[in-house]
Amino acid sequence: MREALLHFIWQFRYFNQQELFTEAGEPLLILSAGEWNQHQGPDFLKARITIGGTLREGPVELHLRASDWLRHAHDGDLHYREVILHVVWENDCPDPPDDIPILVLRQRTSKLLLGQYRQWMNSRAFVPCERRLPEIDEDDWAAWHRRLLLHRLRQRSLFIRSCLEDNRQHWEETTWWLMARSMGQPVNGAAFFAIGRSLPLRLMLRHRGDPFRLEALLLGQAGLLEDEFREEYPAALQKEYRFCRARYELKAVSTPLSFLRMRPGHFPTIRLVQLAHLLNLYPGWFALIRETESARDLMSRVDVTLAGYWEDHYLPGQPSIARPKRMGTMIKKSILINAFVPLLFAYGLLREMPVYREKALRWLEETGPETNVVINRWRRLGIIPATAATSQSLLELKKGFCDPKRCLDCAVGQRLLGQGAIEQPRPGSS
Repeated sequence: MREALLHFIWQFRYFNQQELFTEAGEPLLILSAGEWNQHQGPDFLKARITIGGTLREGPVELHLRASDWLRHAHDGDLHYREVILHVVWENDCPDPPDDIPILVLRQRTSKLLLGQYRQWMNSRAFVPCERRLPEIDEDDWAAWHRRLLLHRLRQRSLFIRSCLEDNRQHWEETTWWLMARSMGQPVNGAAFFAIGRSLPLRLMLRHRGDPFRLEALLLGQAGLLEDEFREEYPAALQKEYRFCRARYELKAVSTPLSFLRMRPGHFPTIRLVQLAHLLNLYPGWFALIRETESARDLMSRVDVTLAGYWEDHYLPGQPSIARPKRMGTMIKKSILINAFVPLLFAYGLLREMPVYREKALRWLEETGPETNVVINRWRRLGIIPATAATSQSLLELKKGFCDPKRCLDCAVGQRLLGQGAIEQPRPGSS
């Protein structure tokens, strides 16, 4: 038994409440389990119970063992002076305090619930409860998806706020950083983010209209122009970067880039060059984000086709078969979902302008779902996202709840465990 599970059982009253008695033999009736307290003091506040017919209102403390009350020194702590009930899994205390009634839940809790929770905690499956997912109806899924999506966007808003604190509330600079980061995801996101931060937006915009110099700055900061090149174009890029590095006192980023098991079209070299040309398209991407009404219109602006030298090169100095290198749907979605939508939502949240938050949510509903390893595994389980809003919520569910096995905090886990609590053991049953 874990204390978190005991809290869950008490909070949702998943135990047999018929003929309840305290350890002193007084009849007990629970009117309200109270409100979970996440701060200092008793575990639940504002509970309402009757003991021996007398109404009591106040905090409730939970422990696995009754002796934990004394072990945790609650007897001398003023925060626990008003506790009206001590709920425990088992009573191992032969002489508990007389002034605090004790309720034992061990013999009143469903074995099905306990067994299911134990199985999930020991599971190595992609999702601990995956065999029971068909039991969750569409309405429950829809409500949970919405909560997950909002949580994910609020968490990203916190990250964006930290970026704004670093660059003195410069929204266009933050947009540049997030665009760089999203171009590198999933493998090189951190490195691209560092590269973006190493090149101030004012410097990059100074050279807008000169994609060659923008390419040199990005590839050079990534450490991709350090070789000896025989071809004219990469040699010229290298010369240009060395000139800019000295002029602007730049320091190359130390975060390494990964090419392992990556298709050539997704190489970080190609993504960096595409990023240079994206920056060359518009002087203010964040202004464009705010002004554009639909996700489709915005996606149409994210369109770059590399020609010239890069038409038959994936790496500087290494010729390849000539192929068009146009930004595909997947990378466009990555920029929209991982940069533009979070920025718009954060702007609406931090500026208290709901219209931008709603537009960000609408853009996700207008966009098709992502395709990646995690989403493909959800599909195999029969959970098929229809939009990017749903795929984002599934990614949040997997990372934030399924992987750390926070089943007690998950709406799906709560519903399935609650179904196991239907079996109501009577006191004294084994």
